[in-house]
Amino acid sequence: MKTFRAALAASATPEGRRSWLFVPYDQLTDAFGPLSREPADTLGILLVECPAKAARRPYHQQKLAFVLTNLRHFAIEQAARGVAVRYVVAASYREAVAAAAAELGPLRVMRPAERELRAELAPLVGAGALVEVPHEGWLTTREDFVAAGAEPPWRMDAFYRQVRRRLGLLMEKGKPMGGRFSFDGDNREAWAGSPAAPALPRYEVDEVTREVCDLVATRMGHHPGTLDPGAIPATRADAERTWAWAKTQCLANFGPYEDAMSTRSRTLFHTRISPLLNTQRLSARTVVDEATALDLPLASKEGFVRQVVGWREFVHHVHEATDGFRTLRGVPQPVTDAPGDGGYQGWAGKSWGGQGEGGARTSVLGADRPVPPAYWGARSGLRCLDEVVTSVWEEGYSHHITRLMVLANIAMLLDVSPRELTDWFWVAYVDAYDWVVEPNVLGMGTFGVGEVLTTKPYVAGSGYLHRMSDFCVDCRFDPKKTCPLPSLYWAYLGRHREVLATVDRMTMPVRAEAKRTAAQRTADAEVFERVTGILGRGHELTVGDGTRR
Repeated sequence: MKTFRAALAASATPEGRRSWLFVPYDQLTDAFGPLSREPADTLGILLVECPAKAARRPYHQQKLAFVLTNLRHFAIEQAARGVAVRYVVAASYREAVAAAAAELGPLRVMRPAERELRAELAPLVGAGALVEVPHEGWLTTREDFVAAGAEPPWRMDAFYRQVRRRLGLLMEKGKPMGGRFSFDGDNREAWAGSPAAPALPRYEVDEVTREVCDLVATRMGHHPGTLDPGAIPATRADAERTWAWAKTQCLANFGPYEDAMSTRSRTLFHTRISPLLNTQRLSARTVVDEATALDLPLASKEGFVRQVVGWREFVHHVHEATDGFRTLRGVPQPVTDAPGDGGYQGWAGKSWGGQGEGGARTSVLGADRPVPPAYWGARSGLRCLDEVVTSVWEEGYSHHITRLMVLANIAMLLDVSPRELTDWFWVAYVDAYDWVVEPNVLGMGTFGVGEVLTTKPYVAGSGYLHRMSDFCVDCRFDPKKTCPLPSLYWAYLGRHREVLATVDRMTMPVRAEAKRTAAQRTADAEVFERVTGILGRGHELTVGDGTRR
């Protein structure tokens, strides 16, 4: 930390008598909260670097580097403003905050977004050593959430309409612009290469970032994933440049190609700002205000607003309302004894051994198979899966449709444990935190909690992927003849028909499966057993493995 400590000291100011704040790793902003309005020379902040947090799960190296270098740059930025900065390395957040409070008196903290951190700090809040104040980064309130539906099942579209009306977003005389709240149905074009997808921005790697990346490479090099320092937006200026790039290069075409997937561009017209939003390096309020002020096609503008003000805010409320899905409709759910490794042990052949609290492991369909080694880089033979997994371990990123309709969809077809897949997403993605990943994967991507926040499992065979991507081009499997996904789809419906028959939006698929002959059903089940066995051993599928015999 020599370079960082020197840079921090160069801007340091005497502490004196100040009001102290604990600023978590995902609240790196002075755009709102006490840092935005109280004089810098009256404030002090405590920032904590916690190696035990990094060691809790086999987090992607790029994620570790992103969090740490942003934390350190934020410390330097605040010191330059005249804020007193205490930057400590500690065994736990609780230990660091308790020590600071014993010396300085009670600290304030904006309510942490992550349940995991709230749980760790709860004893200090209860003892008065830490005073929780509202997190001002959210655009919506608990009242918004309750007004859209006091009890589960909760629905994002009802919440989104409620929030649009209250905030007056994309509204004219009390009605939605264009006559509809959602243009999702218009945003489903496949991408054939035109318009050209923008090149991703690259960032200057200063000495502070280099020092962090050296730390990650040497002390955390056993973590999975590729480390690319030039791909990390590390400073406030980097975050602002990323948003400027997104506004000029991405948003105009975001809507139509929102659901498209391609081997030629991993990002297409997605903005890549989610890690910056989730650490508050970019303010959701700022990006929404600026995006709605742009001269953009309405379908693109509304699609972006729906992601930020609709889904992102909605899943945060659901996560809080269910205590991270530990309670569903008043019923306590089983919880794992330790942090999940997302299938690391099955792939690496050794335990990760992370310490701390686990997560809810509900699975309404009873899916309980391990994440196959293909999600850790073993080749599956399915080009769609292999391309997306490669992108994840190279970048810590893939856009939301590849997450839902490739990674989560295939895992559902294989009856992978919702909890284990959720943990895999948590460790693999730079933008993943518990309030994000658990609703998106445990809730939506795997249908692990049933209809609590979504109306159906988002499950499909090869048809959707063939229509919306170029993954089937040059794949060894023909999507209509030899691909195993269609048989896996029918087998999924057959295995779970009793539960799925009660889900309104699954009535037609379940009826269609019921019309299949006994021989077809047997063949589908055989494909499922054959494919799960091959992938479970870390082997590659070949033509014939997915063919009904």
